[in-house]
Amino acid sequence: MELEGKIAVVTGGGQGIGRGIVQRFLEEGATVAILQNKPLDDDLENDDRVLAIEVDLMDISAATAAIDEVAQKLGGIDILANNAGVSAEWTVADVTVDQWNFMMDLNLKAPLFLAQAVLPHMKARGGGSIINTGSVEGFASNPFHTVYSSSKAGIHGLTKALAVDLGEIGIRCNAIAPGYILTALTEAYVASLPDPAAAWQNIDRIHPVGRIGSPIDIGSMAVYLASDRSTFVSGQVISVDGARMAKLSAPL
Repeated sequence: MELEGKIAVVTGGGQGIGRGIVQRFLEEGATVAILQNKPLDDDLENDDRVLAIEVDLMDISAATAAIDEVAQKLGGIDILANNAGVSAEWTVADVTVDQWNFMMDLNLKAPLFLAQAVLPHMKARGGGSIINTGSVEGFASNPFHTVYSSSKAGIHGLTKALAVDLGEIGIRCNAIAPGYILTALTEAYVASLPDPAAAWQNIDRIHPVGRIGSPIDIGSMAVYLASDRSTFVSGQVISVDGARMAKLSAPL
């Protein structure tokens, strides 16, 4: 197994993309601590390979204390998957300072200070891997996503900066930029549209691979980036989007 004996922290690991990362980490032999602001489902809560810590990740003192708790209880930290995040649609004309700060606090500030918090624990283990969840919207944007796209572009830049600064102590940092992924939030969004069936067909159509992504697709990339098979991979932002970003729009 790729991650046998490894200790991983996954933020927002109880649902969506984070759940896919947790599932794949567990399948590959890791012990996983999940940090998020709500309880886990029973199957994860009762899994003896999972440590659940309820914490507000925007409270930096509480979040960094949770990292120390993980290291104390599990014996160290090898992997940090900064996955927790939020998205919202706000127009440029109407967005407020509070809305900007809210999204940046969770999507960008928390990952930086969680990375800072794991440093001594990873150094004690001889190195580690930090994996940030970016987005294809860090490269381009959907309408009304000025703040979200800014936060994810920031994550991409943060990833490269961490890789440069931490490489000398054996810590790698990469980001995964997911495209459309089938989660409960995606299903709820499509269900709210006037013609959900047509929307699903269009989602499949815009992906050259012919389908929407799954959380497991992201989890499998995270396994690779966390494993010893990627020891020369650092500072990269890897799109996992079914070639959506590679496809030009048809002129007609």
